[in-house]
Order: sequence, then C-alpha cells, then structure tokens
Amino acid sequence: MITLNINGKDMQVDADPSTPILWALRDNLNMTGTKFGCGAALCGACTVHLGGQPIRSCITPISAAAGQKITTIEAMESDKVGKAVQDAWVRHDVPQCGYCQSGQVMSATALLRSNKAPSDADIDNAMSGNICRCGTYQRIRAAIKDAAKTIA
Repeated sequence: MITLNINGKDMQVDADPSTPILWALRDNLNMTGTKFGCGAALCGACTVHLGGQPIRSCITPISAAAGQKITTIEAMESDKVGKAVQDAWVRHDVPQCGYCQSGQVMSATALLRSNKAPSDADIDNAMSGNICRCGTYQRIRAAIKDAAKTIA
C-alpha cells in the first residue's frame, strides 16, 4: 500500500510503486476525470499537478509522488484559479469533443498561478504540450486571458 495525497486527502493505493499516477487515479481510486491520451507524455490529456507543477501522469510513477500533493481536475471546482479557468472555458465555448479538456484546464491553471498576466507567447509556451484534436487553440488562448482578468 502506498499513501498518496490527492486533492488534499490521504488515500491508500494498492499498486506497484512503478504504476503511473494516471492508472492509480483511474483504476485504483475510480477518479476518471484525468484522461488517457497517448501514454507517452506527448498529448497532455493526463495532466495533473504534482507539488503544484503540471506533470504528465501517464509516465510519472506513484513512487515519485511520495510526500507530495497531487491535484486533479476533480479539485478545480473548489480552487479559485481553477474555477476561474473552468468558468472562462464555458464562456468561450472551448470544448468540442472535450476529451483533452481536463489536461488543458490543469495546464492553464498552473500557468495562471505562476503568471497572472500571460502574453500570447507565455500561453503558447505553457500550453504547447497539450494537443486539442478539435483545434480550439484560439478559444483556449481567449479563455486563459479571460480567466487572468477574473483572478486579477
């Protein structure tokens, strides 16, 4: 058993230490908001925060999370910055299929925590590892700028 702090709660996971965080969340804890995309850290669908930083949970083993806080999309509703991002996502009609959106929101939230007024280049850099197959990148950028104004 490994204890993980997820969204502020200690949770027991009965899994091999090399198990990726993604699968511990989805298979062991039934937290399905974090999505499997590529399994190679190339698409960003599986993004969660580890110690406040966005990481790709599909390749990060649970052993790397020992003693750190994992934050998932399930916690964004009660987070000031995360809620502002989610609300902006709705206002700007960002999602189409929606599959990549939890990873997009997690990356955008991390960006706005570290940079309250990001430029287009800052947004492009922070979001570059998140792929949206529907191509809503302009709406994502507009939503991030909107969320930045909300939290300012």
